[in-house]
Amino acid sequence: MVKTVILFVVGLVLICLGGDRLVDAAVAIAKKLGIPQIVVGATVVSLGTTLPEILVSTTAAFDGSAAIAAGNAFGSIICNTALIAGLTQTIRPSKQVELSALSWRSAFYFIVIILLTACGFITGAFGRPVGIVLLILFIVYACINVVRAPAESSAGEEDKDTADGISIPLQLVILIVCAVFLFVGANLLVDNGILIAEAVGVPQRVIAVTFIALGTSLPELMTSVMSLIKGYGNVGLGNVIGANLLNMLLVIGIPSAIAGIPLERSTVVVDMPLSCLVMAVLLVPILVRKKASRLQGITLLGIYGIYCVASFL
Repeated sequence: MVKTVILFVVGLVLICLGGDRLVDAAVAIAKKLGIPQIVVGATVVSLGTTLPEILVSTTAAFDGSAAIAAGNAFGSIICNTALIAGLTQTIRPSKQVELSALSWRSAFYFIVIILLTACGFITGAFGRPVGIVLLILFIVYACINVVRAPAESSAGEEDKDTADGISIPLQLVILIVCAVFLFVGANLLVDNGILIAEAVGVPQRVIAVTFIALGTSLPELMTSVMSLIKGYGNVGLGNVIGANLLNMLLVIGIPSAIAGIPLERSTVVVDMPLSCLVMAVLLVPILVRKKASRLQGITLLGIYGIYCVASFL
């Protein structure tokens, strides 16, 4: 047990260090290229912080642990949105959000989650065809990001004046190193959290939607908190949105394409609809009012609290 605690602390330290420097590097790149913070958060940062979910779900698919693969993805979406975005919006609601960057990503998210929910209700599983479609949609998502980059970059040109002396190659190296720190740290926390949970007899799905989902979402949590502390709240918001998209397109897409994922009923009737609801609570008011409010954050935190209690009961 002493070894478990030590490894847990090491993982926490790695996540803190990685999250702190990753935010600085991401903001530096945004300033140098004249790209809005929310765009960098939704692309480069979200890809780095979603690596733990991708590894856990892919490994679970090879091991035949379907509840882990599906529960981790949707549990992470709920955790990212209800806990992480809820916490940051409660502390400091987002202002001056770049709507052109937010609107199409929001539409993309809701289209994918609605299709997945319908598929889950009808078939009770994500077969290989679904996985292949999700991977194709990831390619489409990546292409849209590339095509829209010039227009979204022009919205952030005001930051270029403060970007003198920033080296893009250096910042990219820092991003990669920090992503590795987050990856290793999250896995240390998850592995030891699972050992503790299994020792006290917690069911597999509950482990997936709580311990593993929270553990693999720690990079997003640390990145969002550091973004908030440093005054770059839109990086954290973009990170949550981008990470949620990648959770569906890659974290579910890769295991589904490899072996298919049979779904538990609780995943279909609770986790998937809730993944849609919490994102609606977060995004719809921002799209309408062009800013967030503390009421949204408090509502999301309340939803997450109820969800965790209900999962254990």
